[in-house]
Amino acid sequence: MLYLKDSYKKEFEAIVKEVNANKIVLNETYFYASGGGQPSDKGIIIFNNQEFKVINVKKENGKIIHELDKEGLKVNDKIRCMIDWNKRYKLMRMHTAAHILSAIIHRETNAMITGNQLDEERTRLDFSVEDFKKELFEKFIEEANEEIKKDHKITIKTISKEEAEKMENLSRLAKGLPPNLKEIRIVKIGSIDEQADGGTHVNSTKEIGKIKLLSIENKGKNNRRMYFSLE
Repeated sequence: MLYLKDSYKKEFEAIVKEVNANKIVLNETYFYASGGGQPSDKGIIIFNNQEFKVINVKKENGKIIHELDKEGLKVNDKIRCMIDWNKRYKLMRMHTAAHILSAIIHRETNAMITGNQLDEERTRLDFSVEDFKKELFEKFIEEANEEIKKDHKITIKTISKEEAEKMENLSRLAKGLPPNLKEIRIVKIGSIDEQADGGTHVNSTKEIGKIKLLSIENKGKNNRRMYFSLE
């Protein structure tokens, strides 16, 4: 899962290790597998001037499964892969924006994240927050946009689970950290946020643009929902 170290890689070569009809496993990949509320990458694989579309990528039994639009690849084929960069980059910007917003809302209200879903055009965040007023969420977004302008750098490191357990506020997910991980990937956004996370992010907040509140919905005490987009 090379995207964990480099989210900006757009093209790469790989070797097909397993084939099951139109589903393949590679020796290594930069394609992001869906998870944590972030959709999978899409893209193109080329072999012998033949083009295969990557329509879905998922984790299954410890493997990264690439689902293609057709069959035809074989084990040991050396292929060229191209990620749909427009989609990937939009999701990177959205993901980092979601972290900043979550950090600000948690700081102001002590709320936990009860759900989320990233998308290219709009992103959903659910919180367990008592005070539910549109003016309040507009204030959170205004604060987030001020932080974005400061051009905070995003850094990534991996630590042991033992180290992670000693750090406070490392996960703002209400369900907590996955219990089966031995190592934890930490995404740090300047002085704003430091979270355990397995998704793709931009290198600096200036790449995000401006967050715009689309709507808020009351789904119950532990599920106050907001939708936002980027400009």
